[in-house]
This record gives sequence, C-alpha cells and structure tokens, in this order.
Amino acid sequence: MLKALIFDMDGVLVDSMPFHAAAWKKAFLDMGMKIKDEDIYAIEGSNPKNGLPLLIRKASKEPDEYDFEIITSIYRQEFERIFELKAFEGMGECLELLKTRFLLSVVSGSDHLIVHSIVDQLFPGIFDIVVTGDDVMNSKPDPDPFLKAVKLLKVRPEECIIVENAILGVEAAKKAEIYCIGVPTYLKPSQLDRADLVVSDHKKLMEHLLNLESILKFRA
Repeated sequence: MLKALIFDMDGVLVDSMPFHAAAWKKAFLDMGMKIKDEDIYAIEGSNPKNGLPLLIRKASKEPDEYDFEIITSIYRQEFERIFELKAFEGMGECLELLKTRFLLSVVSGSDHLIVHSIVDQLFPGIFDIVVTGDDVMNSKPDPDPFLKAVKLLKVRPEECIIVENAILGVEAAKKAEIYCIGVPTYLKPSQLDRADLVVSDHKKLMEHLLNLESILKFRA
C-alpha cells in the first residue's frame, strides 16, 4: 500500500537549478576556475562535501588545493542575491490534494537554511519530513538521504514513491529500492532512464501523482 511521497526540491518543486548553477559558476570563477551548466546539472542532488570535488576535477584542478568553505560561502551569497522564488505552476495545489492522501517529504542535497527557507515560504505546513544535505553524511547517489526520510516517516521503502529530476537522485532511489518517477526538467529523458517511470513534464507528473492508485500497483 502506498503511504508516502518523497520529493526532490530543486527542479521538482521549485524552478531553481538555473540559479544554483549561476551561483556555483560565480564561486568557481572567483576562485580562478570555470565550470559549465551541464557539469552542475550532472551532480545535482549531491551536497557540497561530495559534489565540490567532482566539479573541481571537471575544472581540471585538484580538490585538495581549494577551501570548500570559501567556495560554498561565495555560492550561498550569490544564490541569495540572484534567486527568484518560484514553484512550478500548479505544484502547490497538487501537493495540497496529495497531503490529504499521503505522507509527504522533501529530500534535497541543498543546505539546511536554503531548503527550509524555500519550503517554509512556498509550501508552509505541507511536508511531514524535510531532509537536507546537512542532515546526512553521504549524499545522493548514496541512498542514505532517502532511507533517512523513510525512517522518519515510519514507513517501509515499498510503501513510498520518490520523485526526482536528477541523475544522482534516481540512482539513490534505486539503491534504496524505492519506486522512482523521473521528470527531466533540465535533462534529456534518456538521462533518467533508470527511473521506473519517466514523465515528459510537470503537467504529466502532476496528472500521474493525482491518479496513482489507478496507474500503479504496489507491493503489500
């Protein structure tokens, strides 16, 4: 029986990844490095501790040569300066309806302050559990963030669905052995082909979510 829905935040609930990408690019440029949008989207879902080494290597540099705290501080300042808060159209209303039927959780690789600020402003009182990149040692693609949400929701993995838009997020969902719906917000659909179901856009995503009992069968 399906009991809980677990959502990634950036790119699923909020159209925020272009701002994250711009902020990371500014931070890297200030440190004398260049990275591309596609490099950032490829590691979406990881926290800075795990994601920064990958990005620094993409810039053909060695992670040990850089202070992660300085890079992250520049990123946060720039993100706060440029970010325009915007939920995907219809998502708030969709979540209100889903809340009457399921437990709801956010699992994001972004830091605690950013995640809670966005959730509190756009979706107050909607989510039962919020797990951020600061709440786990191992970020996506490790299953730990999703398994922590499952534990806090007091449900079993087979009683959940994860909604993800990121490659690492889908990988983490599969490692956690949880059914995953992929929405290719900033990627090609083929890049999320490990998901159990890939929908074309947010309109289709919300249609599926509001009709879950009629389109999916879950293990008891």
